[in-house]
Amino acid sequence: MPQQLELIHIKIYAPFKVYFDGPGLSFSATNDTGPFDILARHKNFMSLLRPGTIKVRQPDTKEFAMEISRGVMHVKDNKVTVFLDI
Repeated sequence: MPQQLELIHIKIYAPFKVYFDGPGLSFSATNDTGPFDILARHKNFMSLLRPGTIKVRQPDTKEFAMEISRGVMHVKDNKVTVFLDI
């Protein structure tokens, strides 16, 4: 029996636009301590994001990526919410 992939819901948005809203295998970004990844069932976590590329690895092997100048990320209840200041 094939193993089912664990997903996390990811929403990336700014004041007037939603850039991504859907399931993902992981979310990757950089904060003051360096690069990090968020996977399904991650503990509650909040961080300021540094300028660079954020990425969402999607279940269909596609990858969403975008450059950001700064943002705030919050992880709770298997959901990643990213608010950008673009």
